[in-house]
Amino acid sequence: MGVMGRIDADLPVRVTLARAPLGIWGSLRAGRRNVLELIPEMATRAPIVSGISGKRWHMVMDPEALRLILRDRVEDYPKSMVTKLILQPAIGNSLFVAEGAEWLWQRRTAAPVFSHRNIAALAPVMTHAAERAASRFAAASGRAIDAFDEMVSATFEVISDVTFSGGAAFDRAGVHRAIEDYIGQTAKVSLLDILGAPAWVPRPGRVFARSALRQMKQMADAAVAERKRIPAEGVPDLLDLLLAGEDPKSGRKMTLDELRDNLLTFIVAGHETTALTLSWSLYLCAFAPEIQALARAEAQAALGRRAATVTDLPALPLARRIVDEALRLYPPAAFLSRTARKADRLCGREIRPDDTVILPIYALHRHHAHWQNPDSFDPDRFLDAKAIPRLAYLPFGDGPRVCIGASFALQEAVIILATLLARFRLALVPGKTPKPVMILTLRPEGGVWLAVEPV
Repeated sequence: MGVMGRIDADLPVRVTLARAPLGIWGSLRAGRRNVLELIPEMATRAPIVSGISGKRWHMVMDPEALRLILRDRVEDYPKSMVTKLILQPAIGNSLFVAEGAEWLWQRRTAAPVFSHRNIAALAPVMTHAAERAASRFAAASGRAIDAFDEMVSATFEVISDVTFSGGAAFDRAGVHRAIEDYIGQTAKVSLLDILGAPAWVPRPGRVFARSALRQMKQMADAAVAERKRIPAEGVPDLLDLLLAGEDPKSGRKMTLDELRDNLLTFIVAGHETTALTLSWSLYLCAFAPEIQALARAEAQAALGRRAATVTDLPALPLARRIVDEALRLYPPAAFLSRTARKADRLCGREIRPDDTVILPIYALHRHHAHWQNPDSFDPDRFLDAKAIPRLAYLPFGDGPRVCIGASFALQEAVIILATLLARFRLALVPGKTPKPVMILTLRPEGGVWLAVEPV
C-alpha cells in the first residue's frame, strides 16, 4: 500500500485517507504531499468531522449542511483565505474569487456567454480537437502514451480557440507554461496557511512565482487589446462575448483588467479540469475493459469513423455516464474550503466565526451513506439521475456559485472521449498506475500511461 494511493485489483486507484489525528506538523507534511491526505477515513462515514490544526476546522459531508453552506447561507461561508492567497495573484478579483455584490454583477455579465446556444456554437472546435487527439493516438499505435499529457494538449487547444480565436498576440505555449509554473510553485499548502496566518504575511513560494504571472498577464492584455482593435470573424468566441457583455441590471461592462482576469480564469479552469476528467475517464475505461467495450460499441454505432459532434451527444449516454462516474471518483475540485463569518450550528456542531469549514468532495463522493460500493467504478449508478442523492454529488459545486462552465466541460469531455473510444482499444501499462494527488486540482501523479491499439 503506497503512501499516496492504494491499489486493489478489483478497485480503481484511490487515496489512502488518514486513520489517526495528524497534528500541525503531520498536517503540513500531508498537505504538501497531497491535500487529500488531510481527510480522515471516518469522513467517508460520518456527517461531520472536526479538529484543530492551528485553527479550528470542520469537514462537512452531510447534504443538508452542505445545502446551508452552498445555497442558503452563501454570504456566511465565503471562500477561504488559503484559496484566495493561491488564486488572487493570478486571476485577480474575477468570478472565481470575488464575493458578494462584486461577484454577482460579474456572474450576471458572464452567464449569457455560457448559454446553451453559445456553447453548442463552439462545439466544432471540440470536434476538431478530438480529431487531432485521435491522430496523435494513432501515431502512438502499439506503444504506451501518457493520456494526461494528450488530454491537456487537446483541452488547451479548445480553450485557446474558443477564447482567443485567431489571436496572433496570444502566445499559447507561453501562457500554458506560465500557468503550469504558477500552479506548481504556489498551490502547495504552506505552514502559514495551516496556522491561519493573515494574508499580509508573505508565503515564499508564492512570491517567487510572480515573474511567470506578469508574463501571463502581459500576453493576455496584448491579446485583449488586439481584439478590441480588430474584431474576430465568424462565430463569436468567449472574448467577443465578454467584450459585448454587460450586467443586465446596472449596464456595467467589464474593464480591461476585469476582462483579462476572467479570461485567465476561464483558461486556467477551462482546460485543466476537463483534461483531468478525460484522463481519469480513459484510465477507468482501461481499468474496466468490459465497460470500455460497451462504450466503444455505442460510439462506433453513433459515429462510425468520424469525430463526435454536438448533435451526437444524445446517442452517447454511456460515454456521458463514464464521465459522470470519473467526476465522482476523481473530482478535479476535490477539496473546497470556506471560512465561517458568523456563529452557526452544522449537524449539531458549534461553528465559530473564523472557523475553517471544509467541503471534502472526494470523501462526499465516496461516502458510504450516499453510495453503494463507493470505491468501485460503476457508470450505471448514473442511469437514473433522480436516484442520486441531492447534494451528495458535487463535481461542479452547487448553489449560486455552481461552476459557470459545467455544460461546456461536459460537452467537450463526451465529444473527445467518444471519438477516442470508437477508434482505439486502451489497456493499462503494468507498473504505471497513476496516483491521485491533489495540489490545486486532483491530478494523476506520474501520468496516465495507456497502451493504445487501433480497432
